[in-house]
Amino acid sequence: MSELPVIDVSPLLATDPDLTAAAGPAKRAVAEAIGEACRDSGFFYVSGHGVPPELPRRLDAASRRFFALPEEVKAEISMERGGKAWRGFFPVGGELTSGRPDLKEGIYFGAEEPPGPLPLHGPNLFPAQVPELRDAVLDHLGSMTALAQAVMSGIALSLGLDEDYFRSGYTAQPTVLFRIFHYPPAPPDDPDTWGVGEHTDYGLLTLLLQDANGGLQVRTPRGWIEAPPLENTFVCNIGDMLDKLTGGHYRSTPHRVRNRSGNERLSFPFFFDPGWDSEVPPLPYAPGHRWDGQVDFTGTYGEYLLSKVSKVFPRLFERL
Repeated sequence: MSELPVIDVSPLLATDPDLTAAAGPAKRAVAEAIGEACRDSGFFYVSGHGVPPELPRRLDAASRRFFALPEEVKAEISMERGGKAWRGFFPVGGELTSGRPDLKEGIYFGAEEPPGPLPLHGPNLFPAQVPELRDAVLDHLGSMTALAQAVMSGIALSLGLDEDYFRSGYTAQPTVLFRIFHYPPAPPDDPDTWGVGEHTDYGLLTLLLQDANGGLQVRTPRGWIEAPPLENTFVCNIGDMLDKLTGGHYRSTPHRVRNRSGNERLSFPFFFDPGWDSEVPPLPYAPGHRWDGQVDFTGTYGEYLLSKVSKVFPRLFERL
């Protein structure tokens, strides 16, 4: 059970032209539910997503194999070897989400691309010892990208925009980032040790797959609540960029993770953001919507993203 709403997004995934018109009322109902969740806490669960259940199982199994490897073997794909692409492994304590080391280790991935001049773009680093991880990650990226586009169509409808507003503009060529995090059990006698400290996400949309161990907490208007794993769902939350684009009408909400399960915990956050070179213009004003259309930065989304990510790995960023 969870206090956060569970929203069946299957109507947003309809692609058959003969069924599109008939799906209109169902899409609007989904959009209304998404809008309500975005105004309240910015968090909800996504069901009816169409992702085959064997894909999360493959991803989980391959990830556990990787994190069970010796530290020196995992370091063979360390982030220092990823260069400007910002891909690869970091050890426990290597990420500073809220200004202090997190109790987690992980791997950074993104869209698989050839080497190039752009930061956060390029080839991924995959471990030779776990060859099945490559296909699992790339398949997951494809599924999550399609699902994120569908959820953003519901967000567009909830704002009184055309359902293709984001897909044909901001996210026509989205910036896609993906993480696999491994959390050791938190020390039971240390309440200040967090797997991930309190923070908000900085992009448009996050889709999170989590294992059965839980630990995610969300700061709602009613206080901190648990966001436990629910079978065959993803946790969805909006980030700072969508909050800014709606002038706070939709909420980018602080959240944190502490693994109290006593077990090893895995989570798989997928970040779906505007295109790297997108100027991210303000959303068009629509009567009845309470936003001012102001964004507190100028330039491209890539410049905004770099300014955020550089704070998470400051030493690595200095080297790049």
